[in-house]
Amino acid sequence: MMFKSVKTSLLAAVLVGSAIIANAQKKISQGTVVYGVEYSLPAEQAAMAAQLPKEQKVKFNGNVLRIDMQQGPATIGILQDFVDKKGLMLIDVPMAQIQYAVKMSKEDVEKAEASAPKLSDFKATGEKQKVGNYNAEKYTYKDDKGGAYELWASNEVELPTGFAGDQFKEIKGALVKYTTFQNGLKVTLTIKNILEDKVGPFSLEVPSGYELKTMQEIMAMQGGGQ
Repeated sequence: MMFKSVKTSLLAAVLVGSAIIANAQKKISQGTVVYGVEYSLPAEQAAMAAQLPKEQKVKFNGNVLRIDMQQGPATIGILQDFVDKKGLMLIDVPMAQIQYAVKMSKEDVEKAEASAPKLSDFKATGEKQKVGNYNAEKYTYKDDKGGAYELWASNEVELPTGFAGDQFKEIKGALVKYTTFQNGLKVTLTIKNILEDKVGPFSLEVPSGYELKTMQEIMAMQGGGQ
């Protein structure tokens, strides 16, 4: 009887152990991450928040991600290799029969990154909470302009290294809620869903039919030239 209960206990331990291993970290190499987006804007830009998207879908395959957004009549696709630091912007305005492509070199990407506040002093707090579908731990961090932040990271899912950007590379686990900077705007991203679906592969080559432009030319067309 004793032996039987020991065997049962061992079997239970093996089953629980294998379940823990299976759920410990699910590595996803391609799919779609859906974020809820909150913006922290200065008072003079607060009215702009209503026009900004409240959700961001990031498709990825390997080291290349793609974000598509609608701005008035224009559809804008942004592709970026977050390891090699290269990118491509595709602007499509069907009603005007316009298709423009803007290549972003490693220097362009690094220049944009350099203009954002520097994040540092990441510290795990030991505080745990469920964010969406994931059990996560809270970290605190700072920027070089006196700002203090918190993020939540989960070890239950693994996204490609560098997915959230170089500044967060020392965090172990996937960032399920964090504050970062996009084009100078402070945004807080919270994962609503991760879909392990087939997307891509994505190419940073200019598709046929798109006219190559510089970012300065695009800005000048919008009346915001340098």
